[in-house]
Amino acid sequence: MRVLVTGATGYVGGRLVPRLLAAGHQVRVMVRDPARVKGRAWAEDVEVVKGDVLEPASLPEALEGVDVAYYLIHSMHAGKDFAERDREAVRNFTLAAGHLEHCIYLGGLLPPDVSASEHLSSRGEVGRILRETLPTTEFRAGPVIGSGSGSFEMVRYLTERLPIMVAPRWVDNLVQPIAIRDVLAYLEQAATMPPLDVVEIGGRDQLTFRQMMLTYAQVRGLTRRVISVPVLTPRLAGLWVGLVTPIPNRLAVPLIKGIVEPVVADTALARKAFPDIEPMGYREAVERALEKVRTGEVETRWSSALGAGPGYQLVQEEGLIQEVRSMVVEATPSTVYDVVAGLGGKRGWLTWNWAWRLRGGMDRLVGGPGLRRGRRHPDRVLPGEAVDFWRVEVADAPELLRLRAEMRLPGRAWLEWEMHPHDEGTQLIQTARFAPKGLFGTLYWYALYPFHRLIFSRM
Repeated sequence: MRVLVTGATGYVGGRLVPRLLAAGHQVRVMVRDPARVKGRAWAEDVEVVKGDVLEPASLPEALEGVDVAYYLIHSMHAGKDFAERDREAVRNFTLAAGHLEHCIYLGGLLPPDVSASEHLSSRGEVGRILRETLPTTEFRAGPVIGSGSGSFEMVRYLTERLPIMVAPRWVDNLVQPIAIRDVLAYLEQAATMPPLDVVEIGGRDQLTFRQMMLTYAQVRGLTRRVISVPVLTPRLAGLWVGLVTPIPNRLAVPLIKGIVEPVVADTALARKAFPDIEPMGYREAVERALEKVRTGEVETRWSSALGAGPGYQLVQEEGLIQEVRSMVVEATPSTVYDVVAGLGGKRGWLTWNWAWRLRGGMDRLVGGPGLRRGRRHPDRVLPGEAVDFWRVEVADAPELLRLRAEMRLPGRAWLEWEMHPHDEGTQLIQTARFAPKGLFGTLYWYALYPFHRLIFSRM
C-alpha cells in the first residue's frame, strides 16, 4: 500500500514507520520540520513531505496518491486550547483527504455513560469527525505501556520514588492497559483491511491503577504501599504526578483525569477482526519495557513529540546576544561530537552539574520541564528529541549539534557546538545565543552572565 504517516516523529508514529516498511508498504511521512527525520534508522527508506494539519495548503501534496493514512496527531501539548486546535486540525485533514481508501486513527477508551475528561472527549471528537467524513478505523486504547511511554513513565517514577503512596480513592478503578507492541500490531495489520469503524483494544489484564503500581514494584523487587484518600482531586493528583515524575503537568493532568472513571475495553471486534493478535499481560509489558530501558534500546519517548509551540529556527537577528568560545582539541571531530552529544540525562553536564540541577529545579517551580525529561539514549540524539530542558534542533554528526532551550525564559536561547578539523585535532566552537524579550529579558541575561561565563568556559 501507499501509506502516509502523520505524527511520524511522535511516540507511536516513530515506532510504526519501520514496521510498515518491513511489511513492504511504500511509506511517506508528513512532518512540520523535515530535519527531525534525519538520523533515524528509517530516514532513507521513506518519502518525507513538509506539512502541517493547521496549514491546509500544505496537505494536498502530502496526501497525493496515498491509499491509507494514519492520523496520529493530537495537540495536548498546546495548552488550554488544545481541543479547538485538534478540531481545526482534523477538519483541515478531512477536507484534503476525501480520496482516501482508509484512514486509521488511534484514540483513547471512553468511559460508558459518564462524562469523559476533556482530553479523552477531544480524542473521541477527532475520531467521530474522521468516521463521519472518511472511511475510518478508530482504535481506542487505554494506557499504553512501553519503554518511554507517558503511562509507563508515570507508573515507573511514582513506584520507584515513593515507598508509601497517598493516592485518590479512584486509584482502585479498573483500567485496561495495553503494550505498545500490541498497539503497533493492530495499527500495522489495519493497513490491509477494510475500515472497521470503532475498534476497542486492550491488554490481557483488567486491573486497577493500584495493581499497576504494585505489579511494577514486584517486577523491580520493591516493597510499596498505596493508601487511598478521598481528598485528592484529579487536578491536584495530576500536579503531584508532575512534581514527582518526569511527566510535565500538561501531560500528567490529562493522564490522571483519564482514569478517574473505570475504563475497560470491549475487545470482541478486535478478537474477531485480528484473530492472530494475542495481547500480552501487563506484567510482561512492564518487563519488556524495563529491558528496553536497561539495554538503551528505547526507540521513541513521550517527549519525542514536538508539541504545538512554534518550532523556532535560529536566525541572526538584531539584538541577538552571543557568547562564543573556541579551543583546539587533540581528538577527531567524531570523538568530540560524541562527547557533546552525550551531555545531559544521567551523565549530566560535566561541569558545575549541581548548578544545572539547581536551574532545573527552579524551572520546574515555574512550570517548566526542568531536567526531568532526561534523554532517550545515553549517547545518541536525533533532531527533535528532548534532552533535559533542551530540544535538539540540529544533530549533524560530526560537525554540528544545536540545542534549543525549552525552560521558562524571558526570550529564546540556544547552545551550539561546531567541530572543525584542525591539523591533527579539532577546533571546537561553543556558542550560547539568547534572543531577549523586552527589557526584562536583557536584564535576565546580563544578571546571569557571571555564572554563564564560569560554566560555559569550564564546559
